[in-house]
Amino acid sequence: MKLYCLSGHPNKPCNVITFKTCTLMLDCGLDMSSVSHFLPLPLVASHRLGSLSTWVPRDADSQLEGELRECMNRVFVDSPPEFGPPASGLVDFSEVDAILVSNYHSMLALPFITNGTGFKGVVLMTEPTMQIGRLFMEELVEYIERTPKARHASRWKNYLRSLPQPLSDAKAPKTWQPAYTMKAVNAALSHVQIVAYSEKIDICGALKVTAVSSGYCLGSCNWLLCSEHEKLAYLSGSSTLTTHPRPIDQPSLKNADVMIMTALNHTPMYNPDSMLGEFCVAVAQTLRNGGSALVPCYPSGVVYDLFECLSNHLDNLCLSHIPMYFVSPKAESSLAYSNIFSEWLSSSKQVKVYSHDDPFPHAHLTKVGRLKPFKSLHAEGFSSEYRQPCIVFCGHPSLRFGDAVHFIEMWGNNPQNAILFTEPEFDFGEALAPFQPLAMRPVYCPIDTSLDFTQARKLINELKPGKLVVPEVYLRPPAMAPHRTDLSLILEETPLTYNECQVLNLVVNRRLENMGVTPDLALALNPSTIRPGLNTSTVTAELHIKDNKYTLKPVEDSDDEMPTKYPQCYPYGNLSVDDLVQRLAQAGLTDAKVEELPGVYIITLENEDVVIKISDASTHIISGNSKLREKLRDILFECLSSF
Repeated sequence: MKLYCLSGHPNKPCNVITFKTCTLMLDCGLDMSSVSHFLPLPLVASHRLGSLSTWVPRDADSQLEGELRECMNRVFVDSPPEFGPPASGLVDFSEVDAILVSNYHSMLALPFITNGTGFKGVVLMTEPTMQIGRLFMEELVEYIERTPKARHASRWKNYLRSLPQPLSDAKAPKTWQPAYTMKAVNAALSHVQIVAYSEKIDICGALKVTAVSSGYCLGSCNWLLCSEHEKLAYLSGSSTLTTHPRPIDQPSLKNADVMIMTALNHTPMYNPDSMLGEFCVAVAQTLRNGGSALVPCYPSGVVYDLFECLSNHLDNLCLSHIPMYFVSPKAESSLAYSNIFSEWLSSSKQVKVYSHDDPFPHAHLTKVGRLKPFKSLHAEGFSSEYRQPCIVFCGHPSLRFGDAVHFIEMWGNNPQNAILFTEPEFDFGEALAPFQPLAMRPVYCPIDTSLDFTQARKLINELKPGKLVVPEVYLRPPAMAPHRTDLSLILEETPLTYNECQVLNLVVNRRLENMGVTPDLALALNPSTIRPGLNTSTVTAELHIKDNKYTLKPVEDSDDEMPTKYPQCYPYGNLSVDDLVQRLAQAGLTDAKVEELPGVYIITLENEDVVIKISDASTHIISGNSKLREKLRDILFECLSSF
């Protein structure tokens, strides 16, 4: 079994494993950190962004003019943003049999994998993952396509060493790709096969893959990959906290031969419960000061919990009259989906559904007009409904495209307003860099409900995997807190680790394999009863392997000389070292010296320059004299029973 790591971002995983001639991709996350190097795409032409001075390195040609602009001593690319897809040179995507998607955050690179690569496999995911993942991808496409730029900048990538930081530190910019199209999204999703929790799906006739709840978000799952005698568990984006999704299924993950764990907490220094409280307090403080609050967010996920907790907090402070706007091309679809996926919710949410109540408070907030969804700022009815102070939830968290860009342009000069960052994926300083100088108050309260390192260590101890495999970065504390060893996976047994573009050999000791027997061979057997229910028989047959199926067939007659000689007898039983030494002496080999080591006996015949190693599973005769080896083999057989 081998693991190929195609992503350098543990929270945007993309790994490929090969096992028993099957090739499986585990997630296909899209690294969006590259967009921080680009200028925002405003819905309405921005005089401030348009008037930024151009920047050209000294040794550049004139064709680079206009590709780079400077804002507050920071250089940005003036072009539609580009993204970092998974590495494509390590694995041939046309040979991938299946892609297993854990959650909707880990599927945004799917069009880069399936389109134009010869991919012919199947993509497995749950229903909520597909529907909400589609929303994420379609929102991304709409945001970028509705603010087109006439020019795509690319020549700057040839002058990387001449550029100032942090642009000069951009990671492999020549591999970045522009956003996909809606056609590409639909083509990628045409490969999807919907799975339910605990449903067993056959892959290549050799493996059964099963999705089990991971507790992270709607429809999120961990994966089990099982052959007849081996079990591999893949944990990505898991949570043991009590939130709105169905809780994590731990029993199914226990005692795996190999467990791969990734996508742990993005911001382990921040407690999600504390951050949720700080978020509500900061919003209320902003409103009381006469300002408005802007919350850049994704169209699904933590935003549901923000609606619920914030509305309750405002009720307690008599601020229920403050309107909340949810602005996204997929706002209405997201709110609708969250209410129909009842089987994927926690038990407390399911109880509400069974009692004909809405599982989420935002359904009631929408009905009474406190939460107002709109496709965009220019959607019908927005201008008439809009009033301040207010709370606006809108995308994109990177602040490089989407309606949030326009709100910053409108509210940025008022220090009474606040912008609150709850998505842990993007650094708020990087996100706000092209908008400087900015008067509105930034508040950083990242909310990540995935496993932190303490929870991960506890879960690993409970699941007891045979081997643990994690990204190498998890063995080190964060760079910002090198003394916090508790923010790393320090375990009694050091796990196997991997890095981007690395191939890791996962040694799985395959002890057993199921084999079929043809009817003709079965009729020729003469079994002997050892005890009731247990029979034994000698078998001389040919082993045929096809499509991961092992079959014993009768040996066909052939005029060709057989490459091996059939055994005349079949020895069995336990080897007695004392009996072997006694028989060696009877054969004239009287200088045998026995050394007992843990799990092995070593017999040395110094005069004959022979070493015999005996363990529970094997016996090795080491000698340069072939005739003597055969003699020793025959003596050894005399110590065993045979038939």
